[in-house]
Amino acid sequence: MGVFRLVLVAALLWPLSLGADVPRTFRNPFPKHIAATDGSVTVGVVEFATLPIVDGYPALMMKMVDEPGAGRLFVNDLSGILYSVSYDGGTVTPYLDLKEPRWKLDPTPSVERQRGFQSFAFHPQFAEVDAPGFGRFYTFGELTRRISRADFGVGGRRLFDTVLLEWRVHDPKATFYDGGPPREMMRIGQPFEWHNGRQIAFNPGAVSGDADFGLLYLAVGDGGHSGDPLNLSQDLGRVFGKILRIDPLGTNSATSTYGIPANNPFIALPPPALGEIYAYGLRSPQDLRWDLCTGRLFVADAGQHTIEEVNMVVSGANLGWNLWEGSFRFEDYWQTIARRVRDYVLSIWDGTFHVTNHQHVISLRNPRADAAVTYPVVEFDHQDPLFRKGPLAVTGPVVYRHQAIPPLTSYVLFGELVSGEVFYFNADNLPDGGQDAIRRVLFRHDGEVKSFLRMVREKTVAQGRMPERRADLRFGTGLDGQLFLLNKHDSTIRRLVAVEHSPRGTEAVENVSRFQADISEPPSVYQNISEHTDSQSGVARVPHVKSAIGLRTSTTPIATCDS
Repeated sequence: MGVFRLVLVAALLWPLSLGADVPRTFRNPFPKHIAATDGSVTVGVVEFATLPIVDGYPALMMKMVDEPGAGRLFVNDLSGILYSVSYDGGTVTPYLDLKEPRWKLDPTPSVERQRGFQSFAFHPQFAEVDAPGFGRFYTFGELTRRISRADFGVGGRRLFDTVLLEWRVHDPKATFYDGGPPREMMRIGQPFEWHNGRQIAFNPGAVSGDADFGLLYLAVGDGGHSGDPLNLSQDLGRVFGKILRIDPLGTNSATSTYGIPANNPFIALPPPALGEIYAYGLRSPQDLRWDLCTGRLFVADAGQHTIEEVNMVVSGANLGWNLWEGSFRFEDYWQTIARRVRDYVLSIWDGTFHVTNHQHVISLRNPRADAAVTYPVVEFDHQDPLFRKGPLAVTGPVVYRHQAIPPLTSYVLFGELVSGEVFYFNADNLPDGGQDAIRRVLFRHDGEVKSFLRMVREKTVAQGRMPERRADLRFGTGLDGQLFLLNKHDSTIRRLVAVEHSPRGTEAVENVSRFQADISEPPSVYQNISEHTDSQSGVARVPHVKSAIGLRTSTTPIATCDS
């Protein structure tokens, strides 16, 4: 009998030792799937603006924000250009090109659309004459050109650098950037190719006199190799896998190029702990967004192979990576093989099978067990049937507190980057992890409900290119809380609008099977695209939306925070 048990265990462990996938029924950490229609809301989508397609390459849009002092919107292209966009979407102007030889920056090529001009942020005093922050804005991204020393790094591993730059304009309303060369503030030597610089932002809810006013937040990835093998995310002596908070106008840092706020959570710790750190334990943070009613800060963090998550971040928070992926303990298979043999056999008997992904696993036993870790408010797994098989990544979030689109008011929106799926959860009643509280946002475009990915595919075909297999969705915001959808394939910025009737539940999708199909499978042919576009402009008609593209004024009331 003993020999039989050994053979049985060996047979069960053999596929895991090869890194093979296990059956889906055992892999899914959330057996209850995201509802296809229950609780869903429907909003309209209109085309708002189009960025240039340069040498056949569409703009790789990363971020879009309103800058009231300049009287327009701004959106950046990962390849190195910052564009301004008029409030009516009719005028798009290249504002600043980081690739211009006079800047001597040599931006890193956007390899697999992950590296390059990642983010930008305008100082809250950008348009206030005589204020310390007047005319200042900041860019964050990867540069090929390396100087002799990086401010932060990992020993001798340095493939390229992620650099924070400050730019100063003379006239905030000038059509083009009218200042001089940038000031370098921070340089991070990157040890691996992925998960490098991410987003930067100022807290838009902070006003002069608040402790958080004028402080710049920087989201930095874990450096990019599978599983964070150097354990950088949990190391308070490294900037990788962190949210940093600095004073861009201060000088008390080691380089004197920025300040470290006195109320940062780790400033009192002895070296090598870094005072710049605001929160830690992230893998690949996608965006930083505040709730203007509650002041809460949210971040979406892309997972390794299994869990995508949205977190609420507080000062000093440990968000878990690379000890945890979402609510589940993350482990290295080969380092824990002895314990894995024991636990695996036990899990067969008690039903808590351990998920495996090549050399790494998450344990389904004892989720959310460490009281010192800040776990996600929502999370979803890669095995949900809503998604096609392949890489996934969370994107967003953004908190909608306005009333122009009533079905979205007081919801936190986020999405799945590859498929373009958009979801929501309640901003006033935050979930406690898992995906039970996640509901879908569906889109009505050109008179029918369709996925964002389908819109992108149709547009690329209309532009004479092959339909895309992925959406690369990101969110933008504008005047009065306008919401925009960005992507990296068709150079088209789309705006969300209210529809005349926004059904919920099973009434929201007239043809669920068609909607699901255009998420999971690329189309072979779009024969009838001309039927859904204006013959002269090629812009899709959306007859069922309540409002057309146009200039909006600052009259939209903000929602209260009371649920």
